[in-house]
Amino acid sequence: QVQLVESGGGLVQAGGSLRLSCAASGGSVTIFGMVWYRQAPGKEREFVATSGGSTDDSTSEYADSVKGRFTLSRDNAKTTVYLQMNSLKPEDTGVYYCYVQTNRGSYWGQGTQVTVSF
Repeated sequence: QVQLVESGGGLVQAGGSLRLSCAASGGSVTIFGMVWYRQAPGKEREFVATSGGSTDDSTSEYADSVKGRFTLSRDNAKTTVYLQMNSLKPEDTGVYYCYVQTNRGSYWGQGTQVTVSF
């Protein structure tokens, strides 16, 4: 059974950086594509960034609000994906979720809290 574990969230001052990870385990699993979402308190979940897909395309797309500050990547084994977040702003605060497409199905991470203080 595939397990997906998110980590890397925390409290950071505005202007700081965090790197979120989303790691898949549980046998032979390969991540082809990823989508990151976030949900701020009292707001709906919103798209943050995406990369890859069933064709293993490495093209990334970002929400306008994070473009130039956030970067997607993955490890060579394609079992872990990352969201590098730089120049963080208070409006980036929320719970961040990863959604990955693998050779064994698609899965949601459990979410990780990111809090950016003024």
